[in-house]
Amino acid sequence: MSESGTELLVVDDETRLADLFSAWLGSEWNVETAYDGEQALAAMSESVEVVLLDRRMPGLSGDEVLEAIRSEGYDARVVMITAVDPDFDIVQMGFDDYLVKPVSKEELLDIVETVYTRSEYEAELQEYYSLTAKKALLEAEKSERELERSTEYERLVERVEGLSEQVDRTVSGMSDHDDFVGAFQDIPDDGTMPDPPDSGGEG
Repeated sequence: MSESGTELLVVDDETRLADLFSAWLGSEWNVETAYDGEQALAAMSESVEVVLLDRRMPGLSGDEVLEAIRSEGYDARVVMITAVDPDFDIVQMGFDDYLVKPVSKEELLDIVETVYTRSEYEAELQEYYSLTAKKALLEAEKSERELERSTEYERLVERVEGLSEQVDRTVSGMSDHDDFVGAFQDIPDDGTMPDPPDSGGEG
């Protein structure tokens, strides 16, 4: 975490909720609160590590803010926190994780710490986390028939499978079991978890 500047940006047009999230996180992070998309983009800087972003807002929507954050080259992790149930359009969105309201304090603290930790990983591993989160979301929200008929979901599965080979190579380069656990402890329950590295012992 940085020693100065905004580390975490909370963006929500529900002011009481935004202030509550900021209060929950303020003891561990330098938090700034924005109540609409324009304020959010004005508050963005290189020091921002994590953005908690409401998806449905008047004016600039969360989707538009997310697109602007990515197009301007900010490397912050973005968590969409919204009452909007995920649809197949999330496959093309550049967020790192997605929470559906209502959100508990424990859920919020956990997801912020999780995505912040991911910022230290290689790009392929970060993408793998993001895509497996999207895959798990869609599988939780959509019927088997809907998934089978979706070309977006089909491409998502293909990309996850392709990345798994690169992730396997990353795992093989990890020096010990602790590195492996740290990297993969937050893979979604239905994600494919690679085999841990060989410790070199015989049992």
